[in-house]
Amino acid sequence: MKDKKTVSIIVPCLNEQEVLPLFYDAILPELKKIDAYYEILLVDDGSDDDTISVMQSLAQKDPCVRYYSFSRNFGKEAAMYAGFVNAKGDYIVVMDVDLQDPPDMLPKMFSVLEEGTYDCVATRRVNRKGEPFFRSLFATAFYRIINRISDAQIMDGARDYRMMTRAMADAILSMSEYNRFSKGIFGWVGFRICWLEFENTKRKAGKSKWSFWGLLRYAVDGILNFSQVPLSIASWIGIMMTLFSAVMLVFVVVRRAVFGDPVAGWASLICVIIFIGGLQLFCLGIMGQYMAKMYMETKKRPHFIIARSNDEDVRKIR
Repeated sequence: MKDKKTVSIIVPCLNEQEVLPLFYDAILPELKKIDAYYEILLVDDGSDDDTISVMQSLAQKDPCVRYYSFSRNFGKEAAMYAGFVNAKGDYIVVMDVDLQDPPDMLPKMFSVLEEGTYDCVATRRVNRKGEPFFRSLFATAFYRIINRISDAQIMDGARDYRMMTRAMADAILSMSEYNRFSKGIFGWVGFRICWLEFENTKRKAGKSKWSFWGLLRYAVDGILNFSQVPLSIASWIGIMMTLFSAVMLVFVVVRRAVFGDPVAGWASLICVIIFIGGLQLFCLGIMGQYMAKMYMETKKRPHFIIARSNDEDVRKIR
């Protein structure tokens, strides 16, 4: 007789007191359709509302609910990593609490993994209905750019929402880097992935914690974490500007020798100096970003610190 598997649901939360009960009520019927045990890992990323109180209430009502409350806000990436570290299931699920990741897809994900052909069932949105135009435009451009310049292939519209085998989860855990970009990590580790598509839906309650600038910064981090192309761009800019300077030097010398004219116009000279100086600062900025990430990696600081949990075997710092 085949042993029953356990499914671990990792749910990062930040100020989600309004939607948490709705999420639990929506996911529970879907989990009961799956022939497996389950555990719901609610990770509180330093919320300043009553999120932790709601988590504690759910844990008292359902012994399969475990909560982990950070000592401060460490970010969604740290919250997902804490979930991976403490998940005990055979299959691991990552999903958002706002119900934009449809819980009714869980039975389908489970059945696909049970067939044994795939190691991961991931989801992607087929449209961005309801999102601001420029946010959708920049998101599409980001996926095109990162797929061209890195070896971490990310499907356009891909969500963090996915169910994976323990083998894939362990591979993700082995990548213990401090600067994490999970979408890139999911693509980089490989494995056989089945994609499920769904229509975009609005969050059921509460407000999104992602601003346009926050997403832009997250996208830049993703590119820097999985590509050395920005450094190559800086190098090529340096080479081109050196060649341009050499050509201009020859031009000035020939003009002086042939026509005897001094180079007229200090304004044009200032513009060239400012332009070249700006390019130099741009290249230094790229190198500075990589150096800053190296600096943070060498510090070996923990990704998260868990202050409170109802899990007796919790790994509080990692």
